[in-house]
Amino acid sequence: MTQQQAIQLFEENRVRTVWDEEQGKWYFSIVDTIAILTDSPNPRKYWSVLKTRLKKEGSE
Repeated sequence: MTQQQAIQLFEENRVRTVWDEEQGKWYFSIVDTIAILTDSPNPRKYWSVLKTRLKKEGSE
């Protein structure tokens, strides 16, 4: 794993990240973040449902 792709820890939970050298920004996995914040048993499904609801509201 390179420095541009790393695993970060948040309260002992793993979060996949990628460093964008051009923009100077870190990007974090939304599925990993949802898993930590919601304690959802299926964070991919949670994200899928949330994304669908946001699209219906017009705020993506």
